[in-house]
Amino acid sequence: MKPFFLLGVLVAITSALDYVESSAGFQRSPRLDGGRSELEFADVDNDGNVDILSVGDHGSPYINTQEHGVMVWFGDGRGSWSVFQFGEFGYGGIAVGDVNNDGLQDVGYGIHHDYSSTDLGDQLIEVSLGDGTGRDWVPWDDSLADEGQEWGMHATDFGDFDNDGLLDIGSISFGAGDGLHAYKNLGNGAWRRTFGFLGGNSAMEFRFGDVNRDGNLDIIAAHGTGSIWFGDGAGGFNPANDGLPSSSYGLRGLSPGDVDNDGGADVAFANADGGVEVWAWADSQLRWVDLSGTLPLVDSFQATQLCDMDADGFVDLLAFGRGKTRVWLGDGTGNWTVAAGFNTRGAGTYAALRTGADLDHNGRPDIAYWAREGNWLGDTNIAHVFLESSPVESLGVFLASPRGGEVLPEGSVRFVDWWSAAPEPESTLVRLELSISGPGGPWLPVAQGLSNSGRFQWLVPVGSASPDCHLRCTVTGPGREVCAMNPRPFTIAGQVGADEQRPVRAPVADLLRLRTSLVGEYAELSLYGASAGMARFLLSDCGGRIVRTWEVPLIGGTTKEVISLELSGLPSGVYSVRVLQAGQVAGGRLVRCR
Repeated sequence: MKPFFLLGVLVAITSALDYVESSAGFQRSPRLDGGRSELEFADVDNDGNVDILSVGDHGSPYINTQEHGVMVWFGDGRGSWSVFQFGEFGYGGIAVGDVNNDGLQDVGYGIHHDYSSTDLGDQLIEVSLGDGTGRDWVPWDDSLADEGQEWGMHATDFGDFDNDGLLDIGSISFGAGDGLHAYKNLGNGAWRRTFGFLGGNSAMEFRFGDVNRDGNLDIIAAHGTGSIWFGDGAGGFNPANDGLPSSSYGLRGLSPGDVDNDGGADVAFANADGGVEVWAWADSQLRWVDLSGTLPLVDSFQATQLCDMDADGFVDLLAFGRGKTRVWLGDGTGNWTVAAGFNTRGAGTYAALRTGADLDHNGRPDIAYWAREGNWLGDTNIAHVFLESSPVESLGVFLASPRGGEVLPEGSVRFVDWWSAAPEPESTLVRLELSISGPGGPWLPVAQGLSNSGRFQWLVPVGSASPDCHLRCTVTGPGREVCAMNPRPFTIAGQVGADEQRPVRAPVADLLRLRTSLVGEYAELSLYGASAGMARFLLSDCGGRIVRTWEVPLIGGTTKEVISLELSGLPSGVYSVRVLQAGQVAGGRLVRCR
């Protein structure tokens, strides 16, 4: 088959947006209580269909409801859902990602009801490992929420903020004093807080994203002390709110997205008058500028999401509040046009809102939310899923991230997102390839044989630094193959930030260093500054998948220690090798030739 190339635009899809409710198995399954929550989209059972996850609202666990633990609504790709719950804890926010790089989806969450009688659910912030089914979760949470948090945590996100190839975690509280916190993943089930504070009020939103395009993830959070903290690549964060509106409780319904197509995260939120606003970070001015344009500044909205809802290459705005949902299409310069709108019965208020994943394989992102109906004495959250209803006429794909302008550090974890129109989704497979020499290639394999679920967790390969990088996403279906790539180059950087001599990957420990070479069928690793005891070596392919691991006893000391690891049976390609020992991480690059 000859690939049909699409520079980020789906074929046979018009610009109109229309949504139909598809909440069977999601609404009242189980019956919900009231209060805020958080929803995430992820294919946790790897069947190619996106699932919905939560840890519930105020009724979890078992408070006048049957909510409890990690709640997964398994999607069938057609708009029907079946729930499975695990654990006896809840009420809060959730994040999904692979924290131990075993290829399986894990969860992190910040919760209010932490009184579980087992290790699962007895901390206000936790991480739990998944087994690939979405039905069993094992705690991996040592030292989380150990800084005086007492009342309750909420919105939570994963992101590799120190660029060491492991997802870290951040969370914000409900607002009554527990503050905001970021924890480094030590790779062994333990975590260390690198940034955070107690106190202050909160509007319960937390995300990681790179605002200023220095390659380091920043914090985007709705807290009374500010909304943006720039990351330094080593786990530290500094306020960066110049020009941005503020609120004593944080900006309501705050969400990130690249509105102006420069590769950096911008923000949207609902203001105190129920209007919606969009602000972008201006590199030239080192401050935030208003891109709200024609958006309503007075209305009844309470939450936002920035996402390219019509897959035309420009980020759009989704807003919800008091039973009303609206979508405005953006043009990258602050002009906004209403493209869709619908109301739900009961004029429910904001409890949770998420978009960004294609739930039914028609090539456009869909919407899920919980609307809180009734008053505080008898409120109930009603769950809704709305699918964008454009018909699927042929196989297509749109690469949603990266789009261009981003800076991705070597050795860091980042996410690749796509949406694919697929008449036969169960028969489609996805291949990802990288070019570091422009859109013409040559192409290096990143991953192949992926299910068409729309997201891949990518370990950016060491030794691939270039300002002219492109990813190619190829979807193969019965009798046809289509491709898409980012329309503008992104950068894979070995060095980032204002100080171009500062390495991207701030080391966990100053002494641990690794040098790699190939000797026949063996990788010869020269290790400096190791401690005595066991060390774990991980070999990953260009797509970030761990293909081989070794547990090796080390003598330790100040001199060089040489380790030989057998590579027989591995195909040609670029590999990354990392060593983890006692919370320290070091890495290097191998080019395997046969």
